Amino acid sequence: MDEVLFRSPRKRGRVAVFLSGRGSNFLALREAVDRGTIDAEIALVLSNKADAPGLLKARESGLDAVFLDPKAFAAREDYDRAVLAEVERRRVDLVCLAGYMKVLTPALCEALRHRAVNIHPALLPSFPGLHVQRKAIDWGVRVSGCTVHFVAAEVDAGPIILQAAVPVLQDDTEETLAARILAEEHRIYPEAVRLYFQGRIEVRGRRVFILGPGA
Repeated sequence: MDEVLFRSPRKRGRVAVFLSGRGSNFLALREAVDRGTIDAEIALVLSNKADAPGLLKARESGLDAVFLDPKAFAAREDYDRAVLAEVERRRVDLVCLAGYMKVLTPALCEALRHRAVNIHPALLPSFPGLHVQRKAIDWGVRVSGCTVHFVAAEVDAGPIILQAAVPVLQDDTEETLAARILAEEHRIYPEAVRLYFQGRIEVRGRRVFILGPGA
């Protein structure tokens, strides 16, 4: 059996959500927190876009919402150091990327090792990167879906936590397929975060094991 590299904490957690756009997965996470499904609080919502609708929604909800302008920094590394400072200042336990359209530097990935997760609209390791619904249709796959995974320096390549499958219909467009996948994203992303703070996620090698409630 592979060595246990990490086990998530069993605690009431502090979450940061990074986003660049509308923030629909942020809203799904916030709603789960508000319902008490996730034993955590959202301590920070951070965006690289000043006008991101998700950031505006966070402010309207009274959450700590921060815009960091990448143009104010000379290099990606400088920007990510500032991002990490915002996270550490708020004693964040878990960073959730929710449509955050910036690739994290290797240094930030290492600093947040097993403390950052992402949602991707495909069944990884198939179709990493962008325009994945178009790729799924162009390749003629019968099944697509979404993946919650730990963040690693290689894009969309961290250990897989949860996945949900969505059939690809013959008359699907990028938009219709994306809409059905998004519904599953909103279901499994909060579930992954719930399991994280229940202490039920364990990383062995590059595999993630979901432990039972009494483990």
